[in-house]
Amino acid sequence: MLYPSVNELIKGEHRCRYSLVIAVAKQARYLAEKAEENGEKLEEKPIKQAVISFEKGKATYSEHVE
Repeated sequence: MLYPSVNELIKGEHRCRYSLVIAVAKQARYLAEKAEENGEKLEEKPIKQAVISFEKGKATYSEHVE
C-alpha cells in the first residue's frame, strides 16, 4: 500500500477519488516517459513518485464541477 492514503491526498470539496487515481496514473506515465527519453533509470517506481509529487504539491489536479 502506498502512503499517504487517498483520503489524505483528496483535499477540498467535491473531490473524487477516481479523479485522483487518473491524475496519479497520468503523472506516473509522464514521469516514466520523461525518464526514458532522457535515458535515466528511476530509483523508485513511477507510481510512487507520482503519489509523492501530489503529496508535496508538485503536481495538482482539478475537477470540473457542474
